[in-house]
Amino acid sequence: MGPIQSLRQNPDETTVAAAPASTRRSNLPSLTGLRWIAAMLVFGFHIGTMRIIAEPDYQAVVGWLFTLGLSGVQFFFILSGFVLVWSARPGQRRRDFWRRRLAKIYPNHLVLWAAVLLLWTYLAIEINWEVALANLFLVQAWIPHGGYFYSVNTVSWSLSCELFFYLCLPLVLPLLRRVRAGVLVGVVVAVPLLILALWPGQELVPEQSRWWFTQVFPLVRSLEFWMGVAAAELMIRGRWRGPGLPVASVIFVVTWVAASTWIPAQFWAALLAPVYLLVIAAAADADVRGSWSPWRSRRMVWLGEVSFAYYLVHVFVISTVLQFAGRSQGLPGWQGPAAAVGFLLLNLLLAAALHRFVENPMMRLLVPRRRTAGHGNTSISHAAYRSGRR
Repeated sequence: MGPIQSLRQNPDETTVAAAPASTRRSNLPSLTGLRWIAAMLVFGFHIGTMRIIAEPDYQAVVGWLFTLGLSGVQFFFILSGFVLVWSARPGQRRRDFWRRRLAKIYPNHLVLWAAVLLLWTYLAIEINWEVALANLFLVQAWIPHGGYFYSVNTVSWSLSCELFFYLCLPLVLPLLRRVRAGVLVGVVVAVPLLILALWPGQELVPEQSRWWFTQVFPLVRSLEFWMGVAAAELMIRGRWRGPGLPVASVIFVVTWVAASTWIPAQFWAALLAPVYLLVIAAAADADVRGSWSPWRSRRMVWLGEVSFAYYLVHVFVISTVLQFAGRSQGLPGWQGPAAAVGFLLLNLLLAAALHRFVENPMMRLLVPRRRTAGHGNTSISHAAYRSGRR
């Protein structure tokens, strides 16, 4: 492949830099399917932390399987950076990129924000409007107080981070297209080390803000996003080197078991970040090459498409049902696992409705038509990608 360059050389350019328009880029349906796996990791983690299951033996199994489930958000951040760079199109204006991303996340967020406040009003729960408005405008993750960053629909803190990533990416892409591959490799290698350094580094932060600093602060969480960005650019250039999907999957399973069983918690994020990246890149490579992947079946792709809505509704639905049922403790015996399955299906039904009746219509209404250059071939071809790897 030829050198990657932006379409304009004007330093005041307002377009999103992308790969040459003379090539075609493959879709990556396996990455859509993998989104569902990440959503299930987060769901399983919350089933455990919200103590749906009371039976100690069942609870121990859920705890062992999903102790690391919160890292599903880490997977989403890495995946987001990878996909957005892979799909960047020549000639797309920055404001169109920003508008498209807002149209993707904001309508669903607004629906859940309103639903939570309506429920609170019905239950006569006092609303702190300063906190609620910070959440509404997705700035809550910048505020190091638990009453803010885990406010209203608690999982929306990650959207606050994503919004920051979206604002930064079009400004960074022109530089990204020009840096040497060695710099990109350096980013991929450095990020896990920086994540690991957060544990001693948090000692510089007031104790009450350390969880926020390591787990929520958008600037810190952007490390994972930029890791995905760098890897995608390496793959576009044909310079990515990593195992195939079967080997990457085995590495993931072995790492997950080892981390759940033996490895201390302070090493989890640094360990899982490169493992998640290996799986993402391997699945993307499988799609480009047309080789085997279990994640691009029609059912998995559909589940991946509704995963964003699922992620947004699941904690709200679980907590609301438990509140109206008057339950603060887990359910005994077989009722606990049955309730977990019931919550999975109920959340999936509501997520499908949100995806169909809010997310998709609002994307059609709000998203501008894509601007392309050249002959409209805006992706990297299978042949060009393979030739770049040789």
